[in-house]
Amino acid sequence: MMVADTKGLEQAARVSMSGFQDAEPPPAPRSSHLALRLGAIALFAAVALTAAWQLF
Repeated sequence: MMVADTKGLEQAARVSMSGFQDAEPPPAPRSSHLALRLGAIALFAAVALTAAWQLF
């Protein structure tokens, strides 16, 4: 088998397998990132208030 034949077979295999590849998942909604940020800020504020309460 020649190199040109091998390249042609590889290309044909890629084309035939392209229909079987999984589609990329949709991007995550931005609201989940916002909820995580707000949760982290609330947790940090609670820890800071607790530390301040213990100091005074």
